[in-house]
Amino acid sequence: MSLARNPIVSVKEATKSFSARDTGQPFHALGPVSFDLREGEFFSVVGPSGCGKSTLLDLLAGLGAPSSGSVHFEGKPVVGEVPDGIAVVFQEDASFPWLNVFDNAAFGLRRAGLPEDQVKARVDHALDFMGLSGCAGIYPSQLSGGMRQRVCIARAMVLRPRLMLLDEPFGALDQQTRLLMGEEMLKLWRDTGSTIMLITHSIDEAVLLSDRIGVMSSCPGRFIEIVETGWSPERDAQTAMDPRFGALQAQIWGMLRAESIKALKAKR
Repeated sequence: MSLARNPIVSVKEATKSFSARDTGQPFHALGPVSFDLREGEFFSVVGPSGCGKSTLLDLLAGLGAPSSGSVHFEGKPVVGEVPDGIAVVFQEDASFPWLNVFDNAAFGLRRAGLPEDQVKARVDHALDFMGLSGCAGIYPSQLSGGMRQRVCIARAMVLRPRLMLLDEPFGALDQQTRLLMGEEMLKLWRDTGSTIMLITHSIDEAVLLSDRIGVMSSCPGRFIEIVETGWSPERDAQTAMDPRFGALQAQIWGMLRAESIKALKAKR
């Protein structure tokens, strides 16, 4: 099923280089990369460790500038800061330990100066949606890792972003919890209509959640191929029993295997 939707993000020939700490010489980490994110799609990026997946997400979020090329969000260049309309969720627990669950979720809205009645309405909806309504007065230290990630997702959700960028948000969770969190993300995606880009090391996760999957090469990361899954928007964990699920896994692993071997050899 081809997705004929307008692009919300456009990346053109973007590269990123850093200065190596030991030598000071330029280190080419990413690109050139060119692709569009389509309005309302769920897009995942997979690739070998160190290939530049998180660097790519940083460029889309405005947390870094490309060394060459361009990144545009809704037709405007992304430079220097996270644009309005974009929310980012990282792998690390980014909840504020001194705030309870409600206040964590409300943080961005209050910082933006939203009236308190609107803050309460949005946060109550987000916490209920994420299964956290009974935890509003609890502090992060009293929650499991999976529940703390739900708090971080709720904090992004209340901002009503048009684009959500997820950098391995479930990477520290066990397989069962990852599966449940994946289903929650699909519900959130359908409920909000946001475009979502997910960085993940898990081929299974990418195949289950995505409309399209960008498969990256070893460093410097480039897209080898962008694969359309053809899933219905109503997909859930039962999709893993579809015979096409295994075929997509094999297709993506077939592309990634040689690149992963290159990445391992480069580290020796």
